[in-house]
Amino acid sequence: MAENKKEMPPELKERLRAGFNLDWRKELRKSLPVKERMKIKRQKMPERSPEVRNQDFFEVNKGLEARAAVEEAKRCLDCANPQCVMGCPVGIDIPTFVKMVEIGDFEKSIRKIKETNALPAICGRVCPQETQCEVVCNLKKATGTPVAIGNLERFVADYERDKGEMFIPSLPSSTGKKVAIIGSGPAGLTVAGDLALKGHQCTIYEALHVPGGVLWYGIPEFRLPKNILEAEVDYLGKLGVELKTNFVVGLTATLDDLREEGYDAFFVGTGAGLPNFMRIPGENLIGVYSANEYLTRVNLMRAFAFPEYDTPVYLGKKAVVLGGGNVAMDSVRTAKRLGAVESTIVYRRSRVEMPARIEEVHHAEEEGIVFHFLTTPIRFIGDDKGCVKAMECIQMELGEPDASGRRRPIPIEGSEFIMETDLVVVAIGNSPNPLIPQTTPQLKVGKWGNIEVNWDTMETSMKGVYAGGDIIRGGATVILAMGDARIAANEIDKYLQNHKK
Repeated sequence: MAENKKEMPPELKERLRAGFNLDWRKELRKSLPVKERMKIKRQKMPERSPEVRNQDFFEVNKGLEARAAVEEAKRCLDCANPQCVMGCPVGIDIPTFVKMVEIGDFEKSIRKIKETNALPAICGRVCPQETQCEVVCNLKKATGTPVAIGNLERFVADYERDKGEMFIPSLPSSTGKKVAIIGSGPAGLTVAGDLALKGHQCTIYEALHVPGGVLWYGIPEFRLPKNILEAEVDYLGKLGVELKTNFVVGLTATLDDLREEGYDAFFVGTGAGLPNFMRIPGENLIGVYSANEYLTRVNLMRAFAFPEYDTPVYLGKKAVVLGGGNVAMDSVRTAKRLGAVESTIVYRRSRVEMPARIEEVHHAEEEGIVFHFLTTPIRFIGDDKGCVKAMECIQMELGEPDASGRRRPIPIEGSEFIMETDLVVVAIGNSPNPLIPQTTPQLKVGKWGNIEVNWDTMETSMKGVYAGGDIIRGGATVILAMGDARIAANEIDKYLQNHKK
């Protein structure tokens, strides 16, 4: 670990802790010049051993210690034109929160983050910082290695929670306006937090028995522990957000029914819970799952603790997961932890085109996951009991780029082969949840079932109804859903200020 050659004067630390309105950036530069900052090596995130962690569901990353976090924060150059902020979908004041870590004022650091992000412990764990705030970091341009923004965000969020003194901002007087938020995933939680801080009464309607949406049922415990999610949701409760679970909007009540109950505005964040399939022979065999069902059984219904939790899940010894995204990585690593002797990714493109986070692919490789690139199944083969026992695959080659910008996979004639498997998880994407559009014909939807919005405001074709996240994008990232939600919250606030019952 690089040592600081010039310690910050104690009086400067005290002045910096006094508030954010000081011209402290210039003084910090004097305390540790840019050239010295650039010599500091990026602090490595401590991880549990692959040979141990691939047998349980405890978290892989252990989090930075305070000393390492401060040292990492010293790497920030405090640029005059910080591109990291532009790379953050929710617009966190990254330079300020990082500088507060540098001086050891972790409390003010987390408060700064929470001005624009109500879910920092979640984002610090699952957001792809390497393709957002960190990819545009000026230190990356200068040295090739950006400031570990995501690791620092996680650190201060965990620090606050572990200390047990969660800061609750002062809330304004109630505006008397009521907002119904459909779905408690990252978009819905973000809208609720933002609008509660503006004085509006928010109620979240969640179809499942616990809040969190994809954060709960889709992301495994070893990436996002459930107690972390519970703490973030509890924070929203302290802001006055009401939560109603086991309430399926579209069945229990429609949007029109809720409007009659006195709601002034609505936000739809019901996600992309409709799994896509390959539509090839044998897909109905026992042992062939969609990633949605597989991960929901394991994560939400705790099938990994069977029979303590009475939710069976098919345990394969030769597990194959189809796909190359984060959901595929979650599924294949889950299968490994459930006892698969061989746990394999089958992906129709090459490693370069994989959309999964680099860290997740790296962790999967460390844990013994096998990768078959440029391969796709063309049929599943069953035994005499109707269970999958193998799949016929064909090898692929890459042609010209398609609409996604990635090179299109093309089958190689005559390259078919058989791969043995007794568990297949199809993780090739999801489509938007169709329930609300089906029960609210006034909502305009696109050809793929996504709710159409004005992307500048997130307003739908219905006045006072807004939407964001996977219901408008299809499968995307947590932070993009939160970015949509922040835009929507600001626009809902404007709408409510001008709306009269």
